[in-house]
Amino acid sequence: MTSTITVSGKVMGKTQPLFTNWQLALDLDQSVTLRNLLTQIVRSEVTSFEERQRQRRLFQVLTPKQISLDLEQGKVDLGGSDLAQAVDVDQAIAAALQAFADGLYFVFLDDQQQENLDDLVTLRPDSQLMFLRLVPLVGG
Repeated sequence: MTSTITVSGKVMGKTQPLFTNWQLALDLDQSVTLRNLLTQIVRSEVTSFEERQRQRRLFQVLTPKQISLDLEQGKVDLGGSDLAQAVDVDQAIAAALQAFADGLYFVFLDDQQQENLDDLVTLRPDSQLMFLRLVPLVGG
């Protein structure tokens, strides 16, 4: 079964979102473990990152409007970059799971906090998943 979930991210104490909300279609059963859900999200994000890297290698022709928007953001990028940033998907998954276990971020699925990687979570076709990144106290 395919579930499309909306993913959002926030940082504790900040009003700005961590990233723009995005949707992800997952081929999962309705009930999966949180560990499996996070693994699928990381795999999908690594694949997306690698595709963006491939696209950045291509030179692009920009319209005056695109150039103006890029100037407002502080950088005009024509492509042609080969940053050669390799990502080991297994290491990325391990890091994400370890960060969750260490309490560096919380996961909320449909407004319910998920506390254990091996607990079953139930996905609905319109599920909302939020990552809440915690900020450590300075000097503590």
